[in-house]
Amino acid sequence: MENSNIEKKLAELGLVLPTLPGSKGIYHSCLTVDKLVYVSGHVSVQSDGSYISGKLGQDLDETEGQIAARQCGLAMLTSLKKHLGNLDRIKRVVKLLGMVNSTPEYTMHPVVMNGCSTLFVDLWGDEYGKGVRSAVGMGSLPGNVAVEVEGIFEIE
Repeated sequence: MENSNIEKKLAELGLVLPTLPGSKGIYHSCLTVDKLVYVSGHVSVQSDGSYISGKLGQDLDETEGQIAARQCGLAMLTSLKKHLGNLDRIKRVVKLLGMVNSTPEYTMHPVVMNGCSTLFVDLWGDEYGKGVRSAVGMGSLPGNVAVEVEGIFEIE
């Protein structure tokens, strides 16, 4: 299959879709209802599928957190490609929820989440890549990963 326009943009940005580790839960990674695709939480993984772990405000700084959040977005795209067959079917980002593994005192959750949001704006532009969003701190995340992001996307 020929690469999509979105995959070409990813290549131009020097980014690759990661290999995802196997799921330990009982859920769908993506579920389409009408013209919306609901994407389960995807954790921060490197290109090889290894986890980016640690707490913001203790082990990681904002730049490292943004990279972790961007990797969550790339992980979501891996699942969306498998689910849809082609990333060009995605029309727009509708909603993102970013969960940041952080110390109780940490307050820069939205800054960390910008790593994922910037990725999607780079791919779909300001109008279609920027959806509504929440960013919250968590006392822990599975496997001590740094960030987990879930989303809703509109498809053609």
